[in-house]
Amino acid sequence: MNNFWCRTLKTGIFLTFLVMLVACKTTYHEPILRSPSTNDNPVQRSNSDRANIRLQLGISYFEQDQLPTALKELNNAISIDPNLTSAYAVRALVHMQMRAEKLAEQDFLRVMDMAPNDPDNINNYAWFLCQNGREKQAMVLFDRVIKDRSYTQPVKALNNAGLCSLKINNDALAENYFTESLRFDFNNPIANLNLSRLNYKKRNWSQAQFYINRLIKMEAYTAEIMWLAIKINHQLHDQNAESSLALQLRSLFPDSYEYELLQRGAFDE
Repeated sequence: MNNFWCRTLKTGIFLTFLVMLVACKTTYHEPILRSPSTNDNPVQRSNSDRANIRLQLGISYFEQDQLPTALKELNNAISIDPNLTSAYAVRALVHMQMRAEKLAEQDFLRVMDMAPNDPDNINNYAWFLCQNGREKQAMVLFDRVIKDRSYTQPVKALNNAGLCSLKINNDALAENYFTESLRFDFNNPIANLNLSRLNYKKRNWSQAQFYINRLIKMEAYTAEIMWLAIKINHQLHDQNAESSLALQLRSLFPDSYEYELLQRGAFDE
């Protein structure tokens, strides 16, 4: 998978994170990083600066998937400044990725207590709930964030709500969330991919092609995306587009399961 797609998922458009992840291991919802508060006390100011340095290191290691090292740096940040909300927020995500659900929830709840109205934190906790079989609770929180007019990144919550809706097999609700997400960013990869999937499932071939073509134009290539595009064009009897995409799939992902399906002509699997 190319760097474009990994960066897109890691900066918080999800997931699939966990539904769609193919090569990246986590969807990272970047928390808001608070600047150190100004204080005339040089010792307190120094501690705040030291804690923020450790926090930034923790984030960097997390993005590189070096989870134990990230956890160590975040623990150091919290030890220096026990009131650094962002450190708990990122540590919750690290624990979540390490499948330490109890520790992750402790941190999420601590963050919710420290900053109860922060939409990024609510969105992250909602995603945690969704990934741990508590979809109904998650959807309530996603809707709370989506309705927050002050939230500057509604695409995150809308995409996550759409993915969570798919987990509970509510395709119509998922389609609504993804469609709304495109109002804010029509090139949004997660919404376009899932709307293409949903329309393919409903046999709306032209609509499915419309959404997948946006990803192809962005060169957001994965074997899964290219195989879906091939299947759509196969249904539309567009042999030129189908052949062109098949050549690209063979060139870029010759060892993929999707290329194996293409070789077998298994368009219905």
